[in-house]
Amino acid sequence: MSVFEIRQGTSPVILGFPHTGTDVPPAIWARLNDNGRILADTDWHIHNLYAGLLPNVTTVRATFHRYVIDANRDPEGISLYPGQNTTGLVPNTDFDGVSIWRDGEEPTEVDIAARLADFHAPYHAALAAEIERVKAIHGIAVLYDCHSIRSDIPFLFEGTLPDFNIGTDSGKTCDPAIQNAAVDVVLNAEGYTSILNGRFKGGWTTRHYGRPETGVHAIQMELAQSTHLTTETPPFAYDEAKATKLRIHLKDILTRIETTALTLAHSKRGTK
Repeated sequence: MSVFEIRQGTSPVILGFPHTGTDVPPAIWARLNDNGRILADTDWHIHNLYAGLLPNVTTVRATFHRYVIDANRDPEGISLYPGQNTTGLVPNTDFDGVSIWRDGEEPTEVDIAARLADFHAPYHAALAAEIERVKAIHGIAVLYDCHSIRSDIPFLFEGTLPDFNIGTDSGKTCDPAIQNAAVDVVLNAEGYTSILNGRFKGGWTTRHYGRPETGVHAIQMELAQSTHLTTETPPFAYDEAKATKLRIHLKDILTRIETTALTLAHSKRGTK
């Protein structure tokens, strides 16, 4: 199976989808327990939620599930949030802290190394190549990393998660104008809650690629799944009415980020 899907465009914006994939190779599937086979921690339907919102956008989507290996974790296994509950490069538990593997079938160091080579590395090689391609066109590239998560997960965070969670590693991964383009939309999105660099400050992908000084900017959007799912429990069904309302704001965010990126690129060319 192909471990990623690419749609190439000419916009300065690239959408990353590291967690919407549900493919699990048979040999790995056989090692998951009944809880693991629910695949509960998928970013359900996110690639469909963003589909068609920004003409000529590039998309890079991992097709494998995060239980195979998490494409948004440091390949060295370093925690994104030291001291807080989280899941690892190849998780042993779901987001509720419950085991996902059959007894004695937990991934070994050999397994993890193989999955890094077979899944994680190819996805990021493809993503890096698209960033360089887009940057060559515009002199700038903006990686917008698309995520979603259940709105209530006591194992990971207290209380109910805001609807829009923007992460830029406290402003380090993108120009302030790009961050503000997203923030301005969510602050004025009636009926929705939002936060900047709260519980989710941007995952490894955002932190790894976001180097504004090189012309590569990155921003993560973590959406509460209550904004676009009928229910945040199986079967995790897509809610067309909720999604239609949400897509208006997502389109506004992407359009503003694209316009801001083009303005920054023009300004940079003008100073040479």
